[in-house]
Amino acid sequence: MPSQILANVIRGDTVESVHRGHLIAIDGAGENLLSLGSPDTVTFFRSACKPLQAIPFITSGAADAFGYSEEEIALACASHSGEGRHVRIAQLMLERAGLAEGQLQCGTHLPFNEKESERMLRAGEHPTQLHNNCSGKHAAMLATVKHTDGDTSTYDSPDNPVQQGILNTISLFAGVPVEKIKIGTDGCAAPNFALPLSAMAKCFLNLVSPPESFGRDLRDACGRVVSAMTNFPELIGGVERLDTMLMQSAPGKIISKVGADGVWLAAILPNEKWPRGLGIALKIEDGDDRRARPVVAVEVLKRLGLLSADDLPELSPMPIKNRRGDVVGEVKAAVDGAAVTS
Repeated sequence: MPSQILANVIRGDTVESVHRGHLIAIDGAGENLLSLGSPDTVTFFRSACKPLQAIPFITSGAADAFGYSEEEIALACASHSGEGRHVRIAQLMLERAGLAEGQLQCGTHLPFNEKESERMLRAGEHPTQLHNNCSGKHAAMLATVKHTDGDTSTYDSPDNPVQQGILNTISLFAGVPVEKIKIGTDGCAAPNFALPLSAMAKCFLNLVSPPESFGRDLRDACGRVVSAMTNFPELIGGVERLDTMLMQSAPGKIISKVGADGVWLAAILPNEKWPRGLGIALKIEDGDDRRARPVVAVEVLKRLGLLSADDLPELSPMPIKNRRGDVVGEVKAAVDGAAVTS
């Protein structure tokens, strides 16, 4: 199936533009509860795979060997905003393992948090790699390599054992053979993985409801990642970031992780309605991160009953304002054609 319109951009009462994409939600039995477009479309996980990339950090023993806290595990899963707390935790992650900022390979950018970015510019401060939204992930990878006596200078190489461990983890969670997973380079220079959107949803479902076949250590690692994300949602994104807003609006009920180029993954934790949880995957075809993705994500969670109709009104629908601040339109989700089965 081709992609479908998932969001309309409306000015006045006229549709000005549209965002197409693909969407799927699957339950613990692998049944599709909600589907639009072509959920078997292959695309890159991007940063949505960070909770899975953090699994070997735990199963290798690195997290415990260096005494990492739950907050630091959360930052390993994060695309953080570069707020002061985020930077301090990333620095502490390196210090615990006897590592330095110069050993990171993620590159630099100004904080996503606009206020912090503006403050730094006014003060003449330059960002370091700690401000990179992926610094927690990279610190965890470095710590894993050091704990396993690997080559820290090549930790971001696809051939490094830590990256091979991550690839095998994603293969296991997705149920996709390693040789079927295409590898690319992410914005932070680490390997990233392309696979069907439906397989990504399965990954997140297995994260919140790992099967017995995973073994105790792996299931425990899943539990630690989920606990870190739900207990510290402010570390996963930051102020006015989608992941943080969603998890704070449904505390202890979901995990949420965005990825660049219009990707969003989420999982509903096991509950009375879905005893084995629910996995959700979204791809906005044109890669839009700011308009379509948040509006569709919020609407999906409302349709599934995780958010109430009154939750996050600034995103569902999202108002369009002119330069004077007047509301002149809205971005509205178009997922009415997706039937939610129980």
